[in-house]
Amino acid sequence: MASITELVPPLNDARKRTVDQILEIKEPPVARCRMLSRGMEPYHRLYLASDDDVTGDKACLACGNCVDSCPVLRREPQRVGVTDRRTSFALETTVGPDCELCFSCVLACPQVDTEIKDYVVDEKIPETIPQNPTLRRFDNYLMVIAALVFGIILGVFLAH
Repeated sequence: MASITELVPPLNDARKRTVDQILEIKEPPVARCRMLSRGMEPYHRLYLASDDDVTGDKACLACGNCVDSCPVLRREPQRVGVTDRRTSFALETTVGPDCELCFSCVLACPQVDTEIKDYVVDEKIPETIPQNPTLRRFDNYLMVIAALVFGIILGVFLAH
């Protein structure tokens, strides 16, 4: 029998396209990303009364991390009062199309695969945060000057 890590391939081009489509939907993407993931890992330490193995289960844990990380719900806390649930489904219901596509819910969910989180951080978040081209161009030059000044000060200090 194949292990759960062998069942879900790494984030290849086809999975990237699927994740891209999910992340473009104007709703919280955490549930869809969780469904693309491997599901419950053995190291999640979910204690059950029975001896059932839940490895690979993709059901929401109702931990509330996605709800707590949502900027829409932090700005409008009265939306949270609509339901006492702390699930990804409750997040989708309360936020819906008002989602800002910041992807904080995806990053906060313990069941979304690290490969998907890495892809979001490396590829998607830089697209959503506008970069100042002038600062980006001079970042390396300013670091060289700062290192040079620090080196001179350190050299003077050590010379005495």
